[in-house]
Amino acid sequence: MKSIVLALGLVLTSLFAWAADAPRQAVVYKNQSCGCCGGWVDYLRDNGWQVVVHDVDDLDGLKDRMGVPDQVRSCHTAKVGAYVIEGHVPIEAIDKLFQAKLKITGIAAPGMPQGSPGMSGIKEPNPIVTFGGGPSKLMGIY
Repeated sequence: MKSIVLALGLVLTSLFAWAADAPRQAVVYKNQSCGCCGGWVDYLRDNGWQVVVHDVDDLDGLKDRMGVPDQVRSCHTAKVGAYVIEGHVPIEAIDKLFQAKLKITGIAAPGMPQGSPGMSGIKEPNPIVTFGGGPSKLMGIY
């Protein structure tokens, strides 16, 4: 009986942990000429995500409408569930966002950190910040 209860507990724990992760689907908006944006899309797809890509002429206008502040903007913008993901954000940070269920617009990797998902070069620290719902805050460094 103890083993059945333990097994059931493990199954339920793993189900709840899985349910808290991001939905593994993204809609990415980018400029057609940007090469590193395609690298981030490939990174998502290589990790089992379904990705729809839209090349957009007025990316700044789209970022304005999505509520992305100027100081955190990068080269591409994505929607994952109800959140906006700006720039070269790693999947671990997206999962952390969904687990925390923050009441914010989204998270961003400001600039173009070398070695971040989709970027070439030696890996640099990749600070991920929140935006919307108050002042931007550091969510973590990846």
